Amino acid sequence: MTLTVRDFRAADAESVAAARRSAFPYLVTTPRTVVWAVESAPVARHYRLLVAEADGEVVGASEVGVFHDSDEPGLAFANTTVSTRARGRGAGSALVTAAEEYLAGLGTAKVFAWTLDEPHAVTFAERRGYRRGRASRVQRLDLTAAALPPLDADGLPDGVELRTAADFADDPRPLYEADVECTRDEPGDVATTRPPYAEWLAATWEHPALDRELTSVAVVDGAVASYSVAHTDGRGRYWSGMTGTLRAFRGRGLAKLAKNDSLHRARSAGCREAFTGNDGDNEPMLAINKWFGYEPAHMEWRYVRELAA
Repeated sequence: MTLTVRDFRAADAESVAAARRSAFPYLVTTPRTVVWAVESAPVARHYRLLVAEADGEVVGASEVGVFHDSDEPGLAFANTTVSTRARGRGAGSALVTAAEEYLAGLGTAKVFAWTLDEPHAVTFAERRGYRRGRASRVQRLDLTAAALPPLDADGLPDGVELRTAADFADDPRPLYEADVECTRDEPGDVATTRPPYAEWLAATWEHPALDRELTSVAVVDGAVASYSVAHTDGRGRYWSGMTGTLRAFRGRGLAKLAKNDSLHRARSAGCREAFTGNDGDNEPMLAINKWFGYEPAHMEWRYVRELAA
């Protein structure tokens, strides 16, 4: 077998998307999202998508770069995926080695990587010197059978209105301000700074998987108070990109309201499965998703390795 690691080409998009779907079937991944990630990455992220080619066939990939918006310098990421049918042939090792060499050349100090909670993945990471960090709990809701709470537009609390992201097409800045505040409060390994508005537009608002018609926004007296972001892949899969409530409006059930509206919209649009991922310490959202009937699907671990100076 001839194995080569090289930079991504546009013609690889379908193979990379297929490899990711085989390893992470709950993610919203399409050839378009793969190409978009490469083409839209800020220069300061030093983003590269490396692919492993075995006998002329792309069997895996590693997205590599630095957390350019981190409060702490020198932090990087390398998320590697190998198609389930190509495991054990050296593609993962070759990709991780190439990724670490690239990041070391940039002078990064730590590299973070998401790993499935499966024996082969955990063993692979720990043998390479990675240590376990935070957990992410992936949950699934069968939209074809879920007993979603009924929606009653006339029963909304006083001053509360439900809209969609599409209603903010002319001016999405209120959603930007809400997303910045809520993201800062998310538990995680890497604290980030406030992104410039133009960067948020490119990374979030223009994301090709974002479904603005299914993304619900709870507005209180004209102000954005809570929202639930919907990503879809056109294959019946829905992923909650983010559900958040601004600090001044918390404790009023608005996150449940926005997410319920989004899930109803998703089911009406033909989505069959809803997935969401939550930090293991994010008890409020874990409780909300349990209330909706989400069930555990997968566990991921954030592994970290310090690179030699």
